[in-house]
Amino acid sequence: MKKFIAAFDGLRFSASALSYAIELAKNANAHLVGVFLEDPHLHSYGLAEIQHYKDESFEGHLRTLNKKDDDKRQASVHSFRSTCEAAGIAYSVHRDRNAPIRELLHESIYADLLIVRATEDFATRPPEAPSSFVRELLQDVQCPVVLVPEYYHAIMGVKLLYDGSPASVCALRSFSHLFENLRQEETEVITVKGGTANMHIPDGRLIREFAKRHFPHAEITVLNGYADEGIIRYLRLQKKEVLLVLGAHRRSALSRLFHPSMTYELLHHLKMPLFVANHG
Repeated sequence: MKKFIAAFDGLRFSASALSYAIELAKNANAHLVGVFLEDPHLHSYGLAEIQHYKDESFEGHLRTLNKKDDDKRQASVHSFRSTCEAAGIAYSVHRDRNAPIRELLHESIYADLLIVRATEDFATRPPEAPSSFVRELLQDVQCPVVLVPEYYHAIMGVKLLYDGSPASVCALRSFSHLFENLRQEETEVITVKGGTANMHIPDGRLIREFAKRHFPHAEITVLNGYADEGIIRYLRLQKKEVLLVLGAHRRSALSRLFHPSMTYELLHHLKMPLFVANHG
């Protein structure tokens, strides 16, 4: 049985991350671990709430605020447990109380997949995708990651980005091995040829043979233009909710498809789950 981990901020619990985690765990027949990152130095309240108190001492006021945070964290764990039980999936809970990024990177060593909200930041500021926490996470994570949007929609198809590099093929292989049940979904392999009249897909014979074995219903689409603009424009036209598969996130990537900035552009402009293969 595979092991998936889903990361949560118990103070700002993501129902979307939980829904996607359960759907993906069901599709892969995986054991789901809820990793609740509970750094005691992080709070839901800010300076304004600390300063606004009456009819009690400052110490008493602070205890009241901390008790509310503890109650929120407990409620988040309870929500995770009850939802997993209702879904009928195997699950467990880890409550990690050190620095969130360090805890999650360590957990990822022993996981087959990590699911986390793309805007997760363990902060009270307005969310953005990807958050600074997620950007840091992607640099050193030790397993594939699915970054999910703020709102959940059932996955109705899969889009696989391909550029002929080993990294892109490894991403397709990794996704296929994790999600055998999703092989039967509507699947499309997408590549981009920039500024050229040659619209042949890189290693066309080999990728078609590979895709046919792993994704029997896959179609191959070749777009013309700049990678980021072309892919974003094309995916915005999709009528169904899809999961997007992207190769390893590497700063040194020569291909625009697998440079970190491409990942950030996709997360910023598209509200769909994004599978990012690890460095491998």
